[in-house]
Amino acid sequence: MEFRRVNDLPPYVFTIIDGLKVAARRSGADVIDLGFGNPDIPSPPLAVDKLAEAARNPRNHRYSASRGIPKLRQAVSDLYQRRFDVTLDPDTQVVSTIGAKEGLAHLMWVLVQPGDAALVPTPSYPIHIYAPLFAGADVRQIPLGPDPAGEIDARHEEDFFDRLVDAFESAWPKPRVIVLSFPHNPTTTCVDLAWMERMVDFAAANGVVLVHDFAYAETAFDGYVPPSILQVPGAVDHAVELYTLTKSFSMAGWRVGFCVGNPEIVAALAKIKSYLDYGTFQPIQIAATVAMNDASSYPLTVNDQYQARRDALCGGLQRIGWPVKPPMGTMFVWAPIPEPYRELGSLEFAKLLVKEANVAVSPGVGFGPTGEPFVRFALIENPHRIGQAVRNLKKALPKLG
Repeated sequence: MEFRRVNDLPPYVFTIIDGLKVAARRSGADVIDLGFGNPDIPSPPLAVDKLAEAARNPRNHRYSASRGIPKLRQAVSDLYQRRFDVTLDPDTQVVSTIGAKEGLAHLMWVLVQPGDAALVPTPSYPIHIYAPLFAGADVRQIPLGPDPAGEIDARHEEDFFDRLVDAFESAWPKPRVIVLSFPHNPTTTCVDLAWMERMVDFAAANGVVLVHDFAYAETAFDGYVPPSILQVPGAVDHAVELYTLTKSFSMAGWRVGFCVGNPEIVAALAKIKSYLDYGTFQPIQIAATVAMNDASSYPLTVNDQYQARRDALCGGLQRIGWPVKPPMGTMFVWAPIPEPYRELGSLEFAKLLVKEANVAVSPGVGFGPTGEPFVRFALIENPHRIGQAVRNLKKALPKLG
């Protein structure tokens, strides 16, 4: 039987590492999982209590509004006003999505079709590449991230901008969409507001739509504050942004996200979603509203834990002879494979770490060919467990140092 949309999809290499992890655990090994970026920090207790209360009300068991209940859309509008000094009309510039991943996938259905093109960073979170592909568009991947030597002072965000401009100018047909995401998964690349201003100016001059996945809006360290693209004057004419409670409020399984910004694009997404879903379970929408309104400082609590984990991992790796650059944002560390092991490639190296160190990481190749030669650590264990992982790595990698 032929399945036209999925037959050409490459194997999902992360499942290979996951299979090895499961097998090792079944045999009794204590595998420390730093692979899949699945947040382990509890959701705000206030939101959990509100969810339980709302779920007991039978009026909330019916279909909800696909675009999100009014108070939820008002809550994210208020959050943008507080955090970014960005004014959003909750009726025309906000639509709720079932997480950012669903929002991005369906957004591409209204922005591109066969014959169109999209520019996407590589390596990249897989849905950034495959969402426009599923919509039938031609995806042009633009290299982003540090070189394999992991140079500390590399200004790779500037190189990315230049590559992006070159790719756009040489492309035919001209791309309709540019997908961005900063702080970036997996490379942890960060940009400032001036960079976003250049991007908006480029979009305005070339009639291209900017889609910014702002998944790590609140996950940043050392005084760095990630900018919203909508902070740029005039950005709303050319851009939409995907904001999610997944990382900031540690509400991953709740699947609460938003597409905000350009009213025409928001309306188009709301229209197609009205044919596809009835929105997130209403008690979740009510609890998410309470989280944003009454637990607005919770992202700071979450972020402090990620910073402690980042420091434990990066400091530990550096002590054992594996130099890594501490990220300024995201819940990940993008680590070049140490030179003595680089010839293995990221998949075989990741397999080695599971088998010999009982540590699971994500192979860089899973984020695209330019993910070589890197592996991605997810900060989903506490500092004590991370310390144990570092000790395991030291024993399993005798060529370090």
